[in-house]
Amino acid sequence: MTSAPGSSTADGLARRLRRDLDGEARFDDYTRHLYSRDASMYAITPLGVAFPRHAEDVRAAVAAAAEHGVSVTARGAGTSLAGQTVGAGLVLDLSRHMHRIVDLDPRTRTAVVEPGVVQDQLNRAAAAHGLMFGPDTSTSNRATIGGMIGNNSAGSGSLRHGMTVDHVRALDVVLSDATCARLAPVTESERARRAGPSTLEGRIHRDLPRLLAANSRTIAEDFPAFWRRACGYRLDRLADSSPFDPAQLLVGSEGTLALTTRADVALVPAPARTVIAVGHFTSVDAAVAATEDALACDPATVELLDRTILELSRQKIAYASLSALLEGDPGALLFVAFTGDDADELRGRLDALTALWARHGHGYHTLHALTPDRQAALLKVRKAGLGLLMAAGEGTRRPLAFVEDTAVHPSQLAAYTRRFRAVLDRHGLTAGFYGHCSVGCLHIRPFVDLADPAQVRILRAVAEEIKDLVGEFGGVNSSEHGDGLARSEFNREVFGPRLYEAMREVKRLFDPDNRFNPGKIVDAPAMTDHLRDAALAPAAPLRTRLSFPVVDGMRGAADRCMNIGACRKTGTGTMCPSYMATREEHDSTRGRAGALVKALSSPDPRHALGDERLHEILDLCLMCKACKSECPLGVDMATLKAEALSHRHDLYGVPARSRLFAGARTLNRLGSATAPLSNLPGRIPLLRTLLDRTLGITPHRPLPVFARGNLVRWAQRRRLTAHPAPRGQLTFLADSFTTYTEPGIGRAAVELLEHCGWEVRLESGGCCGRAALSKGLVDAAKEQSRALAHRIAASSPPGSPVVGCEPSCLMTLRDEHLALHPGDPVVTDLAGRVRQVEDLLLEAVADGRLRLRADSWPAGRRLLHHGHCHQKAEVGTAATVALLGAVPGTEVVEPDAGCCGMAGSFGYESEHYALSMTVGADRLFPAVRAEPDDTVIVATGTSCRQQILHGTGRRAWHPLEVVRAAL
Repeated sequence: MTSAPGSSTADGLARRLRRDLDGEARFDDYTRHLYSRDASMYAITPLGVAFPRHAEDVRAAVAAAAEHGVSVTARGAGTSLAGQTVGAGLVLDLSRHMHRIVDLDPRTRTAVVEPGVVQDQLNRAAAAHGLMFGPDTSTSNRATIGGMIGNNSAGSGSLRHGMTVDHVRALDVVLSDATCARLAPVTESERARRAGPSTLEGRIHRDLPRLLAANSRTIAEDFPAFWRRACGYRLDRLADSSPFDPAQLLVGSEGTLALTTRADVALVPAPARTVIAVGHFTSVDAAVAATEDALACDPATVELLDRTILELSRQKIAYASLSALLEGDPGALLFVAFTGDDADELRGRLDALTALWARHGHGYHTLHALTPDRQAALLKVRKAGLGLLMAAGEGTRRPLAFVEDTAVHPSQLAAYTRRFRAVLDRHGLTAGFYGHCSVGCLHIRPFVDLADPAQVRILRAVAEEIKDLVGEFGGVNSSEHGDGLARSEFNREVFGPRLYEAMREVKRLFDPDNRFNPGKIVDAPAMTDHLRDAALAPAAPLRTRLSFPVVDGMRGAADRCMNIGACRKTGTGTMCPSYMATREEHDSTRGRAGALVKALSSPDPRHALGDERLHEILDLCLMCKACKSECPLGVDMATLKAEALSHRHDLYGVPARSRLFAGARTLNRLGSATAPLSNLPGRIPLLRTLLDRTLGITPHRPLPVFARGNLVRWAQRRRLTAHPAPRGQLTFLADSFTTYTEPGIGRAAVELLEHCGWEVRLESGGCCGRAALSKGLVDAAKEQSRALAHRIAASSPPGSPVVGCEPSCLMTLRDEHLALHPGDPVVTDLAGRVRQVEDLLLEAVADGRLRLRADSWPAGRRLLHHGHCHQKAEVGTAATVALLGAVPGTEVVEPDAGCCGMAGSFGYESEHYALSMTVGADRLFPAVRAEPDDTVIVATGTSCRQQILHGTGRRAWHPLEVVRAAL
C-alpha cells in the first residue's frame, strides 16, 4: 500500500473538513484501511475519508483538499474491479448520505438522482410506473448510479439498452477548482455564452470543441471499432453528439475529470414478461459456439456460466436450488432471455431457439423457465458468478480481474475464446469463465498468487498478451469495468499515441493540477504496483480457540473477503442487517472483515484484537450468520467475532452483562424454579431502571416470562419413553427457551413426533454453548458443547436423529461445535445426526402417518412465516414452509423480511435496542402490519417471536404449534 502524506497535512485537512462539512470526516487508521480497497486486486491507503451529505459538502471537500495539496477520489459502493476507487489522498464516500431519488417523471421517463442511489433502489421506484434503468449490472443490489456513471457500466441487458452513457441526460458536477457546474446538451449559442467567462467551466466549453476539431481525424480513425467500450475518454461519443454535450465525456471517466453530485437519467419501459432458455453444453467452447444461433432469435440477453461456477453454487445453500433444475452435469450453460408483452410469442421464440440448437447439434438439453419463480434460481446464480468464483480461491491464490473484461464481436467469440484459453494454458493458469455472450464480453479470471513475485510476472505477461490478442480481433480491452489501475497503463498502446495524447489534453483541461483520482486512464503507474496481497505483512502466529481451517488461520478466514460488496445490499435478503440500518461501511461484513485483516496483520495480533476501535466496528454485528450463506465467499463473521471477543476478554476481563447472558440456561432454569416471583422484576419500573443502570439491560423491552410448568416437569409427568415407537428413538434437544419460557412449543413437538411413531428422549441436562459463544466466552462454550455432545452420544442409539425447536441452538450442534472441537469424532458424528423436526414430520406426511385435518385451526387461514436467521444460513426454510403448506386449506407466504433485529441478547442491550428496532422496522414489521387480522403470524425463533410481538403487537406462533393444532 502506498504511504499517505504527513500527519500535519492530515491534521490540517481533518480540521478543515470537520469545520466545513455537514457530513463526517474520519482519519483513524481503521477507516483508512477499510477504504484502501475496492473489489480489485489493489490497495492504496488514503489520507482520510469524508462522507458528504450534499453537493455543497462535495464542493467544500474539494476546496479543502486543494488547499492542502491532496488528491480526491470519489467512491460509491466500492465494487470497482480495476482499482478505480482507491487513492492516496482524500476518499469521498458518496453512498453514505447522498442516495436520494430527487425526482421521477413517468411522463418523460426520466429520473433525477444523487450519486449514491443504488440501481435496484431506482428500479423499485421506477417499477411502479412500468419503467426501469436500462443497464443491468450483476451488482444491481449495491451498485450506485454514480459508480455506474464513473465506469460506464453495461451489464447483461446491453444488447437492448446499451451502456450507461446511453441513458445519461445531464450531470451536476463539482469541478477540480471547487466550482459547481451543470453539464448537459447545449445549443451552439448557449455553448458560446458559457465559453465567455474565464472560469474552468468557461474553458471547458471554449477549449473542448477546439480539442475535438484538432483531433477529429485521430478520433475517427484510432478508436477501437467495437461499440461496447468502457475504456479511455469517450471523445468519439462527444464528437458525434449534436448538440454539444460534455456530460457524455464524463461517463466512463472514473472520477478523473469531475465529481458527479446529481444525475438526470433516462428510464426505459420494463418488459411485461421474460422467458429464459437454458442450454446445457458439455464445455465452454460448445456453449460459445451456440451463441450465434441464439443471437439469430433476437434475444434480450445471452449469458454464459461454466462448470466451475456451477459446482461452487452447489456448495452454497443460498444458490443450491439451481442444481435441482439442471439436467445431467453440464460443462457450461447458456442463459438466453427473451422479453416482451405477448406470452405466446415469447414461448414461440423459445421453441424456435430450441429447434435451431437441435438442428445444428448444439447442446444436449434445453430447459425452459417461463415463470419468475422458476427463473429466480437461475438469475441468482448468474448474478453471483463473480463472488462464487472468488470463493474458489485459497489463501492468496485468487481468481483475479485483470483480463476479464475484454470483448470482441460475437461472431468471433468462439475463435477468440480458444486463443484466450491457449494463452492461459501456455502460462499454466486455470480460470473460471462466464459473461455476456450476446455482446462478445467474457469475464475470465485466472487464479494467481499475488504474494509470489513469479506469479506477478506471469500476471503481467498474460495481461500484455491478451491486450495484443484483443487488438488482433478488433475488440476492446475493457467493455464494462473500466481501466482503473489494471488497464490504464496500456492505454497508449490500445489507442495509439495521437489519441492517447488527446486524452491527456482532456485530463489537463478539466483537472490541470491532477487532483481528481490521479493515475487512472492516463499517466498511470505500472499495473503491478499497489497489489493488495503483496502489500500485506505475513500473518503473525496467533493461537485461536476456534478452528479456522484455511491458509493463515483466522486472518485467512477474514481475508477471504474480496470486497465484492454483496453485504452492502439493502431491501432484500438478510446480510447485513446492521449495514442496512446504518449504511456505514464499517457495519458491513466487508468492513468488519477488513478491520480484522488489519488487526491480524499487526506484529502483535493478540493485543490488536482488543483494540477499542476494532471493538466498535465488531459491536453491531448481530451474529445472524447470514454472511455465511449469502456472502458468495462464505465469510463467517459470527465465528470471527466470537474469537475476537475472547481475545478482548483476555485483555480486559469479561463484563458482568456478558456473563449473565452467557449463562442463559442457568438463568432460565432458576427463573422457572422461582416463578411466578421471578417474573416480577420485569413488571416493576424501578427494577427495570436499575437493570438498565447496572447491567445495561434496556427498560423498553419486555423480559421473557418464566414458566413454572416447564418442559422437563411436563415430560417427567408423562413418562415419555412409555409410548410405542416403531420408528425408533430420537433425541429432542430441550433448549433453554423451549424448556423454560415457551414449553408449549416443546410439548407440541414431542406430541407430533410421538404421533409419527418416534420414541422421544428429552436431552435437558445442559447447554449447547450458543449463549456463551455469542458473548465470546469460548472456553465455557467448549466445556458445555463437549459435555452435551458426549452425553447425547452415550444415551442415544448410534445414528439416531437429534432434533430441536430453537434453530439457534439446534444449528449450533451442526456448525459451531465443529469449530469448537475440530477432529472430535463424537462431535462430528453428532453434527451429522442433526435434523429439523419439520424434516421428520414431512416424511410422516409423505407416508401417511401424519394426517392433518382441513377443519381445524388454522385451516382456511393465511400463514405468514418468518424464518430464523441461523435456520436460513444453515439449512434454509423450505422444510418449514412445506410442512405448513401440508395443513389443508392454508396459504403460506414467506416475505423477504430480512433479520428480525433481536438476535438473542442483542435486542435487550440498552445501547443496541434502538438499532434492533430499526432492523425490525426495515421489512419485517411492515410485512406483519400489512397482514389482515386473521392472518396467522409464524416464526421459528424465540427471538423473532419476541421481536414481532414487541414491534407490532401481533403474537407469532411456532410452526409446530400450528401443525399440532391441525393434528
